[in-house]
Amino acid sequence: MLIYLVAGARPNFMKIAPIVRALRAQVPSARALSYKIVHTGQHYDRDMNEVFFEELGIPAPDVFMAAGSGSHAQQTARIMIAFEDLCASHRPDAVLVVGDVNSTLACSIVARKMGIPVAHVEAGLRSGDMSMPEEINRRVTDSIADWFFVTEPSAVEHLRREGKPEAAIHHVGHVMVDNVLYQADKLAREGGRFATSAWKDARRAAGERYGVVTLHRPGNVDAADIFARVAAALNAIAQELPLIFPVHPRTRACLEKFGVKLGPGVTLAGPQPYMAFLDLWKDAALVLTDSGGLQEETTALGVPCVTLRANTERPVTVDEGSNVLAGTDPEAILAHVGAILRGEGKRGRRPQLWDGHAAERIVSVLAQELATQLAEDVR
Repeated sequence: MLIYLVAGARPNFMKIAPIVRALRAQVPSARALSYKIVHTGQHYDRDMNEVFFEELGIPAPDVFMAAGSGSHAQQTARIMIAFEDLCASHRPDAVLVVGDVNSTLACSIVARKMGIPVAHVEAGLRSGDMSMPEEINRRVTDSIADWFFVTEPSAVEHLRREGKPEAAIHHVGHVMVDNVLYQADKLAREGGRFATSAWKDARRAAGERYGVVTLHRPGNVDAADIFARVAAALNAIAQELPLIFPVHPRTRACLEKFGVKLGPGVTLAGPQPYMAFLDLWKDAALVLTDSGGLQEETTALGVPCVTLRANTERPVTVDEGSNVLAGTDPEAILAHVGAILRGEGKRGRRPQLWDGHAAERIVSVLAQELATQLAEDVR
């Protein structure tokens, strides 16, 4: 039984990596699943080479479709055409998609129209903000998927309200957490020197705490007034807490376009490889971000996180984890940061099933579902 594991961007590979490791660990049997990793090329990263996949413990992709960039419609269309050709030439028994990028949407639509079952990992997440392309992608994908692998209770409730069959909803935990726990353990055992290591070492040698910043959401960086407000908050924080800011390319372009000024307490760095970035933020006093994935990863490792958004599709990180929603108002951001630095911030915990074994549960369910389907086809 063959499954296509679809990934379109670097974060997707971090989510399928634990699934690949779980598939490799299967005991050979009639239910054992084979797989092919399909890279749509939605985001092509020059640094995504053999070392990156070695870090993740997975092989390089079996298929690279080179979809490239463009508008949402152009990119989605190119992925659909290429994926349809692939499925027509070598039809899988199921397609597994992760997250909420354009590749997730495109490959789900193609598979469903060809009668190939679709499994959605990270199903049921909802921000309620339809201005986010990711919200549209995840809602459409869930409207046609066959199996829903869910990370938190709120997602289960969303799917139930949307009328999904109870038997198709599987609360399994979170593969992103599987991966960060795996990588953090690897980092603890093997260590490593990275481009940012000298900066981190200098802070620690001086007895200083530090914070890490990431910003890339269009709602934050594409609007000059909002970006200026966030930058003002960062500059104020940096007077007390040194900040390091690995800058996303679109964010750097907006910094220059809008003339946003960040003071000397904010160190700008380039985009970081996975292990280098993990090494940086895991020891930070706090993380300021608009990234959904980082909200979850910080909760997994118990690092205080201040989310610079008014909403989140991952409410368990706020309800149970180490995350707080601050929006983009400088006063609110400074209030949350101040509480954390005074030791008055919330004490979160790792949510149920965020134990590093979500991928094993996903593979077990898929093996059972596909074996049942195969038996029915034979009959």
